[in-house]
Amino acid sequence: MTAPHPTPHPAPFFTPDPHAAAGSRIADFARWAARHQGAEDIPGPTDYQALYRWSVTDLEGFWAAVWEYFAIDATTPYEQVLAEETMPGARWFSGATLNYAHHALRNLHPDAPAIIALDETGAGNEITGRQLRAQVASVAATLRDLGVGQGDRVAGYLPNTPHAVIAFLATASLGAVWSVCGQDYAPKAAADRFAQLEPAVLITADGYLFNGTTHDRRAASVELAAALPSLKGTVLVDHVGLAWPEDGHFALTVPWQDAATRVEYLTITPVPFDHPLWVVFSSGTTGLPKGIVHGHGGILLEHLKILALHCDLGVGDRLLWYTTTHWMMWNLVVSTLLTGAATCTYDGSPAPQARPDILWELAARHKVTVFGTSPQYLLAMAKGGIEPAVHDLSAVRVIGCTGSALPASAYPWVRDHVGAGVQLASTSGGTDVVSGFAGSAPTTPVWAGELSAPNLGVALAAYDEHGTPVRDEVGELVVTRPMPSMPLHFWNDPDGSRYRDAYFAAHPGVWRHGDWITHTSHGSVIVHGRSDATLNRNGVRLGSADIHDIVERLPEITEALVIGAEEPDGGYWMPLFVVPAPGVSLDDALRDRIRDAIRTGASPRHVPDEILVVPAIPHTKTGKKLEVPVKRLLQGAPAEQVLNPAALDNPDLVSYYARLGAERSKQSTPRT
Repeated sequence: MTAPHPTPHPAPFFTPDPHAAAGSRIADFARWAARHQGAEDIPGPTDYQALYRWSVTDLEGFWAAVWEYFAIDATTPYEQVLAEETMPGARWFSGATLNYAHHALRNLHPDAPAIIALDETGAGNEITGRQLRAQVASVAATLRDLGVGQGDRVAGYLPNTPHAVIAFLATASLGAVWSVCGQDYAPKAAADRFAQLEPAVLITADGYLFNGTTHDRRAASVELAAALPSLKGTVLVDHVGLAWPEDGHFALTVPWQDAATRVEYLTITPVPFDHPLWVVFSSGTTGLPKGIVHGHGGILLEHLKILALHCDLGVGDRLLWYTTTHWMMWNLVVSTLLTGAATCTYDGSPAPQARPDILWELAARHKVTVFGTSPQYLLAMAKGGIEPAVHDLSAVRVIGCTGSALPASAYPWVRDHVGAGVQLASTSGGTDVVSGFAGSAPTTPVWAGELSAPNLGVALAAYDEHGTPVRDEVGELVVTRPMPSMPLHFWNDPDGSRYRDAYFAAHPGVWRHGDWITHTSHGSVIVHGRSDATLNRNGVRLGSADIHDIVERLPEITEALVIGAEEPDGGYWMPLFVVPAPGVSLDDALRDRIRDAIRTGASPRHVPDEILVVPAIPHTKTGKKLEVPVKRLLQGAPAEQVLNPAALDNPDLVSYYARLGAERSKQSTPRT
């Protein structure tokens, strides 16, 4: 099918200021690469498309340039940039030894803020580069005393506070392996992840703050520790001021105050380029979460590329991106330190009832230059009548947005209510690579509803059903050449079969990510939603995100979910579930407006069969709509085979949608 954007070369919604683009880090990198790395074919430093073509055609030259430009400090040099260009199994920078933590700390000014700790009350606390290094050294020594060494695992059950950043850097400095999840995970859900790793140490907090409420997680911490028999010790963080129970509930305990205040010298352990840095987990909605392992070197290079070149972060900048510790954006937020910029942690709701604009207030107060959020947040701000511009946001130059497709309607709102000169940079990527496949840069124009371009070094294409690259048509998002931050492997996948099946089964040797995209003739990328949740009515396919975009623009609708479910008799049922705005009832007139909006704005063939009110739309804990699991529930699959309630933001919704599926099955069962 063709993309729902018939104009081949629409006018950009936003064009970068030429002076600012020329002064950006990516333009400086382009000039450097032309002089030093054989990239002479780039006609000018702000020609992003030319730089991009070089980055994916001369893969070794590009990544060698990233290494040299950012002066990677390797204990032993690399022998070859890309020894084996295979997927999976590419071997990057063979022979090199280095350490991520060293690079995260080396560019920080000793007396300038490195971490700014924020919460929903408006409180803020700064940790300087010198203080951060001292605390990392202290916690590393504590972990070493607890028996942690190279290759051992350390788990964090922590909110998004400096404790998590410090603990991670301390773990990485030892060559140990880090994994973390937020405390809104129940103990069993956290244990489903951490028990696979057999961690030596657990670092856990007494609780966290959310929407005006302090959540006590002491009992949950005790339960989690009991489910991890491998523990040698537990570090107890006093975050919200609750007294920990007496000894005997945990393995050998160390209060955070003691762990982080020792006077120690930081010793960094050099490790091979592909030594495991952290394990991030899939959502675990349909089974045991998959542990995705990434290496020190691959993450170091990829995050320098995306944060310094695409986000233009450097010394003096400040990034505030709302995230939880179990979302891959937390990993990127920490990597802000690689660029010498300060990173903000935030504990609390993104829009607490008492102060729904708190993030904008904090961004203004702390002179944030890159502000990151989700489409749901921006749409909620617009519908709620929040006016960010009442705060002084003059320092903000980029609004980053990821987590789902950003609808075109959000772009004018950001221009009119945040600032006309602010670039709205929509990004699409994944936990799988802890980075983005497509997004924006200081040198790219922006088209409303589109991602400006594939990211540097990402050989992105849209494949049709025959495995042929297509332009201006919807296809599968694939990556045809390796990236350094592709997973080393999955945890407990000794033969690599789960890893291969996850990404390479459809097109051997080519990464298939599972998203429908359009790669346009003007170079941008449009994301239409998950390819396994495609709406296929009478052979005409449409991405679910295209329907959600249309429906969620209506002021009467808070959120929507459309499902296309094949039925046993050969039929096809396409319901649309909606959550009306407060005070709104779904009557026939509103149903007609919804149908008309879909008919004219998306596709007349994809007007839903039914429009149903639901109490909420189910999401993973990182905010992704659960389209495929809901589809299976509606098709009558047993809930226990479809969803792990612990992986949902609202576990009660499993039984609700399972009930809908059972009722539907009764209606469609032929009578005898």
